[in-house]
Parts: sequence; C-alpha cells; structure tokens
Amino acid sequence: MMNFDSTSKMSKEAMDSMLTTMSSMTKGFQQIAAEATEYSKKSYEDGTATVEKLVSAKSLDKAIEIQTDYAKNSYEAFVAQATKMSELYADIAKEAYKPFEKAAAKASA
Repeated sequence: MMNFDSTSKMSKEAMDSMLTTMSSMTKGFQQIAAEATEYSKKSYEDGTATVEKLVSAKSLDKAIEIQTDYAKNSYEAFVAQATKMSELYADIAKEAYKPFEKAAAKASA
C-alpha cells in the first residue's frame, strides 16, 4: 500500500509541474503575440508616414534624406524588437523549466 501512495504522490507532483509549465508558457506566448502585434502595427504606421513624407518631398535630396532616415530607424527598431523577443523566449524557457528543476533536485537528494 505504501508503494501505491508514493506513486500517486509522484504522479500528482508531475501533473502539477506540467500544469504550471503549461500555464507559464501560455502567458509567455500571449505576451509574445501582443509584442509582435504591437511591433507590426507601429512598423506599418511608420511606413505609411514615410510614404506620405516621400510624396510631399519637394526635391530628390529631401526624398533621399527621408528614405535614409526611415531605413535607419527601421533597422534600429527591428534590432530592438528582435532583442526583446529573444528575451521573452528565454524567459518562457526559464519559467517552463522551473517546476522540473525542483523535481530533479528533489529526486537527486
């Protein structure tokens, strides 16, 4: 009977760890989706504003200046967003691993 209780307890702990992991991953993926949506929206708005500026440019030099500024700002925004997204993915991995890390420490002790 003792073996059954021990197995039952281990199964419950494993299920709790899995549910905790799934919950943290779901929250993380929701955050990633929100960030991606926000970045896409801002990128579209910046592109639209740039096209409007280009259409109203009075000279070729001004159009080149507008395009250069847009390219520079877009690149910087992309690098910042990529860094932010990689940090979010790393955080998801860390949060997902925590319950199993505790179980592994308990099993090795």
